Amino acid sequence: MVDIKRIQEEGYDVIVIVGEVDASSSIELDNAISDAVKSGKKKLLVDCTSLEYISSAGLGVFMSYIEEFKRNDINLVIFGLNDKVANVFEILGLDQLLKIEGTKEEAKALLG
Repeated sequence: MVDIKRIQEEGYDVIVIVGEVDASSSIELDNAISDAVKSGKKKLLVDCTSLEYISSAGLGVFMSYIEEFKRNDINLVIFGLNDKVANVFEILGLDQLLKIEGTKEEAKALLG
């Protein structure tokens, strides 16, 4: 089960993920990212401090937006991954394709 919220904060669009993103809930993540992209914001933060698990479907959601982010000059930074989830991102090489930071402060600093 997952709870995903979008929050406007200091010029950033923050997507907060709580719980587990699996095949059935990945559509909620997709909708949140899609809405953020449509809003026209150029600085997106994804708060994963309470993300407990992400399936390949959830990872696929992030992958599906990589080209759109580049095309539309959108900067997305994921932060707060626990060790288990971070390991999955690293094994699949997503840490090379997506910007990942440890804390919200580091993520904001990266976006400027």
